[in-house]
Amino acid sequence: MQQIRDNLERMIKLSDEDWNIFSSKLIRQEFSKKTAILQTGHVENYLSFIEKGIVRYYIPSENKDLTFTFVFDGEFTSGYDSFITRLPVNYTIEALADTTLWRISYNDLQEIYAKTEIGNTIGRLASEGLFLKKSKRELSLLNDSAEKRYLNLFTEQPQLIQKIPQKYLASYIGITPQALSRIRKRIY
Repeated sequence: MQQIRDNLERMIKLSDEDWNIFSSKLIRQEFSKKTAILQTGHVENYLSFIEKGIVRYYIPSENKDLTFTFVFDGEFTSGYDSFITRLPVNYTIEALADTTLWRISYNDLQEIYAKTEIGNTIGRLASEGLFLKKSKRELSLLNDSAEKRYLNLFTEQPQLIQKIPQKYLASYIGITPQALSRIRKRIY
């Protein structure tokens, strides 16, 4: 749990009292590799922090899954659109590796918002981080070539190159595995 406090305190100072109220609501859950954390058609009930592991978001399809994001150690993760609207998701979130999450439920977070001075700030910081990551990816898909998107992974998210299967990387940058193979041959 200290990792969560450290992450939050990079942005805002937490009093021990506020931290104790917030942390008392956190639950620890472990997910095995390839286990669904949130399935298509379900409502997201948690805002989660990844202590260790890798999480993949994808849209399931009969032909091939469309991967649209990855989340790693030390980051917040959630089907946040569903979390705030209370509507089911049309995608799946799965653990790509054995993953440990610290989670707070929707209802508990609403209680934190109401009871603490810092609660709304914690929620805002988590949601801003999720939004900025999503916005950056969308702009990259619209503005950058596939090769540029791949090269950006080296500088911005080198852990993707090392830990994610190539078929998921290809889907993430919006190309086929064959096109990714051609890009990799040109680069190396």
